[in-house]
Parts: sequence; C-alpha cells; structure tokens
Amino acid sequence: MNFWNTIYEHFDPVAFEFFGLKIHWYGLAYLSALLFALMLAKYWVKNDKNRFSLSIKMLENYFIWAEIGVILGARIGYVIIYDPQKWEYFLQPWQIFNPFDSYGNFIGIRGMSYHGALVGFLFSSALFAIYKKVKFLMLLDLIALSVPLAYVFGRIGNFLNQELFGRVVENPAFFAFGILVDGQLRYPSQLIEAFLEGVVVFLIVLWMRQKTKMQGALIVTYGISYSAARFISEYFREPDLQMGVYAFGLSMGQILSAGMLVVTGLVYLLALKNYKKSNVKTNKVVNKKS
Repeated sequence: MNFWNTIYEHFDPVAFEFFGLKIHWYGLAYLSALLFALMLAKYWVKNDKNRFSLSIKMLENYFIWAEIGVILGARIGYVIIYDPQKWEYFLQPWQIFNPFDSYGNFIGIRGMSYHGALVGFLFSSALFAIYKKVKFLMLLDLIALSVPLAYVFGRIGNFLNQELFGRVVENPAFFAFGILVDGQLRYPSQLIEAFLEGVVVFLIVLWMRQKTKMQGALIVTYGISYSAARFISEYFREPDLQMGVYAFGLSMGQILSAGMLVVTGLVYLLALKNYKKSNVKTNKVVNKKS
C-alpha cells in the first residue's frame, strides 16, 4: 500500500470549524466552482462580444438566477430520483432544504443531482431570457464555455468529502491507483469524472467555438460531450446502493445521460431553426442593398 492508496486515512473532510459549524472541503470546492465559472463567463463576455452581447451587470444578475435554479433543481432532483425517503419529503417538503438533523445538529444539505441541476438551470435560464429579453441560446452557449472547468472543483470536492466512491478495482495492474475504502481498493471515480466531464468536455467545447458561430452550437456540443463522458465515467463509479443497476447493467447516471442526449437533440433543433431564420433575414438585407 502506498500513501495514495490510504489517503483517506490521512485526510479530514472538514477544513475547519467556524463558531461550532464544520466547514467541509466540499463546501469550499462548490464555492470555488461558482466563483471560477463567473470569472470565466466574464472573460468570455469581455473577449467575445460578437457571440455574447451581454453586459457584466446583466451577467452577474443572470448568474444569481442560474445558481438558484441549479440549487433547487439539484436538491429536488436528488430527492425525486435517488433518495429512498422521497415520500417522507413529499409529506414534509420544507425538510428538503433543512440543514439540521432531528437533534438540531447542523449537517448541511446533503444529496445533489447533476441532472436535476441541469433541469433547474434550463428553467431559470429560460425565465431570465424571457424576463430580461435576452437570447436564450446565447446564455446557454456562455455557460457551455464557463461551467466545465468549474465542474472540476465540484468533483474534487466529492473526492475530498469521501463520497461517490468508485467501483472495486479487480485488475491487479490498477491497484496502485485505487483508494482504500472500507478495506477495498476502489477507483478514484470522482477524479476520473473531473477529468472527463470537466477538462475533456471544456476542450471539446473550446474547439467547437473555433469552428462555428451558430448560436446554440456550444451548448449542444456540451450536452453531447458531457453525456458521453458521464456514460464512460459511470463504469468506474459505484452505482448508488439504493438504486443498483438496470437493464443491460446500466446505472441511473447512464440512463439519465441518455435522457440528456434527447434534451440536447431538442436544443439542437431549436438552434438550427434560429440559425436558418437568421440566415434568411441576412440574405434579405443583402438583397435589398444590392
């Protein structure tokens, strides 16, 4: 066993205590992800004004809307999809966001769903676009460039919080990479996800940015590449105990990723329709000038 294999024995998920409240590394990672995504979004707004016609003030306002949608969607999505106590929550919905246990101890809000967050994000973005009269697809493209690298912080937070463990390493050739959890070596699936769903997806979206100006192309690229990356990552991640696997040995994460592809297809049709419409308008203007 090397130090990496036993890293959880030498690491405390709690970063520090503040007036009796335990501040976890995961919470700090989530905050870092939010700030980093906002920083990247500001960079793109300042340096790609042709694609993102948005003021910094409007951007900051949008991020508040988006973050509210993400938090609500992530938590509610987890309760609906994963939590075995979902029916108790339905009877007492105020408990969904209660950060205290039955004894009054602060435990934070545990259990977030990425795909639930995605639904909440899309809903809040649509509302913002309608209310502020800005282009919906432009907002989504901006997020497609800003979120993937920030997502890396979240997965590292999962790793530091010692949750979402990987599957048991069975091939001796990979024992050196395993993390000891309850006496078993498991893949560091959180870090695998950080790389595939964060770094790799960002590079693909960044590449697409150079290839097309079609509004909506970046979020479609993000949807396809993330779904593929998540599908692959799930083979290294232990399925939730209360869920197990389904047909063809697929996990719930893989099934939801397939559903994400369907939603991405609908967004593509919307983007293509808008693109054709804008081309028709451009051709009419050119013809009039001629």
